[in-house]
Amino acid sequence: MKTARASSILGTEEKIGTRSVKSEDSLATFTTSDSARVQAKMPNIKIFAGSSHQELANKIADRLGIELGKVVTKKFSNQETCVEIGESVRGEDVYIIQSGCGDINDNLMELLIMINACKIASASRVTAVIPLFPYARQDKKDKSRAPISAKLVANMLSVAGADHIITMDLHASQIQGFFDIPVDNLFAEPAVLKWIQDNIPEWKNSIIVSPDAGGAKRVTSIADRLNVDFAMIHKERKKANEIASMVLVGDVKDKTAILVDDMADTCGTMCCAANKLKEAGAVKIYAILTHGIFSGPAISRIENACFESVVVTNTIPQEKNVNEARGKISVIDISMILAEAIRRTHNGESVSYLFSHVPL
Repeated sequence: MKTARASSILGTEEKIGTRSVKSEDSLATFTTSDSARVQAKMPNIKIFAGSSHQELANKIADRLGIELGKVVTKKFSNQETCVEIGESVRGEDVYIIQSGCGDINDNLMELLIMINACKIASASRVTAVIPLFPYARQDKKDKSRAPISAKLVANMLSVAGADHIITMDLHASQIQGFFDIPVDNLFAEPAVLKWIQDNIPEWKNSIIVSPDAGGAKRVTSIADRLNVDFAMIHKERKKANEIASMVLVGDVKDKTAILVDDMADTCGTMCCAANKLKEAGAVKIYAILTHGIFSGPAISRIENACFESVVVTNTIPQEKNVNEARGKISVIDISMILAEAIRRTHNGESVSYLFSHVPL
């Protein structure tokens, strides 16, 4: 009796154990199918290009192995911008690539309209990829009645419907705080370091120079990673784009000086800084910039300055500038950094790897 009972209890336990295993198997099956269902629901990716930098958009799309989405941008006879998205974006993860260059106001308006068009067409998420953030230099109230235009642009992007911003080397990192949506501020620094090591044979005997106090943090970071010295030039301005005086802090004698800045517009500061370094005994002088805006007399100043080379990234179209400068301007391609940031964002991965590495 006891034996029968024991065996029946044992049988029950075995049955329970079997049921438990079956239950676990079914749970595993459920989890797998559930995961597959979630993955199937995950929005697909669509990339659209504005008219500011088509070449960069093509490189990013090629890197990701996808085609750019169909979009038609045109203007009415009264110069109003009209945008037509040529394919469905319902439930899609949309990325719009538009740089703050060329006709800045028209390109900004085009970006806002594209964001809004995708948002009201039921896109799951809209990310604005803005390699050069427009109005970034107007980031503080430095005199009475001055506007903080960078904050205004941030508000416009948010109201248009952007869910996320990807940009590169903001003029001032506090611009990220102007947004209530996530902002990924990528750095060109890893690509710059690679270019220095590959293209300047005497980089170990170099000194990294900041042309103003604002770029000191950027310069010290590069100098630390290359294990070389750094210097700084202090400048005083009478008014915008005009410099009153420059003072060099640091020893550049018999060294290769590498000027590093986030952007150059008319290149007045850069060329004056180069002359100051030459006077102080620098052997060779290079300039490395993330955003080469090169407006007004910039190209003629570069041609006449004592630079070995002026190196810029392609956050802005540079083909015309390269041709006009007759070989003095070199370009670093950063499309792989932006493409990898888009891929990681779409897959829900961290982008912090890109702050210190160049994707292969």
